[in-house]
Amino acid sequence: MTDVSIVPNNEKATNALVESLPSLSLASISAPAQQLLMRMFSDPRLLEKSESAELVAQLRECAAMQPKSSELRVLLGMALCVNLNVQEAMEELGEAVSLNPNSYIAHLKIGELWMRLRVCTKAADHTRQASLLAQNLAQSELARRQAATIRTMMREGVERGGYRTPWFSFARLRRLWTRNRREAEALATVEIT
Repeated sequence: MTDVSIVPNNEKATNALVESLPSLSLASISAPAQQLLMRMFSDPRLLEKSESAELVAQLRECAAMQPKSSELRVLLGMALCVNLNVQEAMEELGEAVSLNPNSYIAHLKIGELWMRLRVCTKAADHTRQASLLAQNLAQSELARRQAATIRTMMREGVERGGYRTPWFSFARLRRLWTRNRREAEALATVEIT
């Protein structure tokens, strides 16, 4: 199973994330939920399943009270990733990007989720946008590292190809068979002459 947790795992990354979130959005989050968030930021494996589910529920309430807050959607998307609800996380992070297209953290996190899902072209697009929106060296460094990881994945052929019809494979086999047949005919022609 692919690890889709998109929570930063070092202090520098956590500080860059917290700096990019306005305090107004964090003020609407209860103190127990803030403690769970900080534990999630330090190491997502520290949260028990029940704590992770509680955090998601509390962040959903906050997002419902402030539906236009891109930052709360990012936090909810990250918590959903820790809880392994990838489809819902993708929807929340996508909503965060559409609510605030100039949000560094929204682009970075949706790019990271696409990267972990091995959809490298979308990951690269969002990561590039995050790089352009970076406001300090820490943010720039996070985006640079993520972009480097994506380039490595693409170079090594780790990217998923997306949905293709079953006929795509048959077309490739047919081209291969036709090519081999032409080569055999060419060899036979050379032997005759």
